Amino acid sequence: MGAQARRMRVWDPLVRIFHWALVAAFVVAYFSHGGYLAVHRFSGYVLAALVLLRVVWGFVGSPHARFADFVPRPRTLASYVGLVVRGREPRYLGHNPAGGAMIVVLLLLLAALCATGVVLDTPRFRDDSDFKEVHDLLTDAMLVCIALHLVGVAYASWRHRENLVAAMVSGRKRE
Repeated sequence: MGAQARRMRVWDPLVRIFHWALVAAFVVAYFSHGGYLAVHRFSGYVLAALVLLRVVWGFVGSPHARFADFVPRPRTLASYVGLVVRGREPRYLGHNPAGGAMIVVLLLLLAALCATGVVLDTPRFRDDSDFKEVHDLLTDAMLVCIALHLVGVAYASWRHRENLVAAMVSGRKRE
């Protein structure tokens, strides 16, 4: 492939803005957990709105933003993981099956995290230690999945010689 490889738009502006807004809102929510309840609450509601927006966009958005484009069947995911283990996985223009599965897991975890946060924001459950523990466990699960996501992005960027972080900024990948 030459130095002048053609680049094409893959990620639309809404997907890119959503992604980075989600990162920012999660970081704010995570670090405001201790003594900044109003900030924590606000960032949690921003996260909930972003998740809802992304779910809608997953059905009506641009081609690579749609769930139909990247949510893999279990057999497809298993086959892809086998290819990764053997170092023979193909490059995808959009999300690969592992990335698609991770998006689903992250959105589900975020939805559950937001739901438990909303419940904890009610007078009845505000001091419920069991509910707080569930909320904290979901946060820990998110952190593990974020770490796995970052490892996957780094691996795919290295393996296919393309900067996926830059692609999520510019929206463009090589053909």
